Amino acid sequence: MIIKRYVVDNMNEAMVRIRYELGNDAVIVSQRKIRQKGIIGILKPRKLEVTAAADEKQKNVKSKSEKNEELEKELSDIKNMVSILLRERDTNRKDNKNKTKQKLLENDIPNEIIEDIYNNIKLKNQDKKLTPKMIESCFKEALMDIIKIDENKDDKIQVLVGPTGVGKTTTIAKLASLYSLYQNKKVGLITIDTYRIGAVEQLKTYAEILSIPFEVALSLKDIPEIINKMKGCDVILIDTTGRNSKNIMQISETRKYVETINAGKVHLVLSMTTKQSDLKKIIENYKIVNYNSLILTKVDETNAYGSILSCCYYGNVPISFLTTGQNVPEDIERADKDKILKLVLGVDN
Repeated sequence: MIIKRYVVDNMNEAMVRIRYELGNDAVIVSQRKIRQKGIIGILKPRKLEVTAAADEKQKNVKSKSEKNEELEKELSDIKNMVSILLRERDTNRKDNKNKTKQKLLENDIPNEIIEDIYNNIKLKNQDKKLTPKMIESCFKEALMDIIKIDENKDDKIQVLVGPTGVGKTTTIAKLASLYSLYQNKKVGLITIDTYRIGAVEQLKTYAEILSIPFEVALSLKDIPEIINKMKGCDVILIDTTGRNSKNIMQISETRKYVETINAGKVHLVLSMTTKQSDLKKIIENYKIVNYNSLILTKVDETNAYGSILSCCYYGNVPISFLTTGQNVPEDIERADKDKILKLVLGVDN
């Protein structure tokens, strides 16, 4: 009788070695978990000790074909073990990605953006095993690159463009108050939104409260003369008509006004309550206006801030201001990268 003891990581490894050394007729006598020797062994995972026995005569009389069968079986077992290990590795990688992905999806970040960022991370780290911590860190770096903040000085002539219902008129009143009351600048207000009488009256009221000049441009040819009348102002803010984002002809009309005004800053105003699919379409369609800044409104009306990242990702221009309510002038603030990153990641301030 041959009795052998094997110290292995798992039963699969023990079975391969027992079959190879003692043959298919070997039997397992006992098995138990043991610690490795030495102080370091205390910190390491326990090993499996397997004791097996086989009849010596049976082992010695094996035919050549039996030995070949055993060898093939052993090779097959090894292949299966390797396959299992590879599957486990791929599953771990997938799980690491899925944990981060789930967190971002919960904050309303589109899957398209998440996949694009993750593919870039994989490309940059081809030779590394990405842990959840590494993936999270890489995602954070990628988001920092996507989120751009307008840190330039305020341009003299600024135009606000965008679709209907995003709060352009209220936002321009907030900007006028911000510059006039808090920065002591001389501000001029112009509107070309003659489609909505209420919008004209609203801005006129704000202008009277702030004691600043206000003009209405009825056509393209009125603009140069009105801007010339306000040449003594430090900042001239111009409100435009809200356009249907699906109507390219209407947006093209807005572009003509913007080109005539020749503004240093063209703010695309976007509401954070807009659906992600609509937001992407608005950003794409308004590119013909050549906007170079974003103002994001109604930030206080949502609990998921993936829309902010979508604006940065699809628009690829910096954010200038965020608005967080209806109060004038309190509910407007300059964009801050750290704050926006926390909102996007769903981190409490």
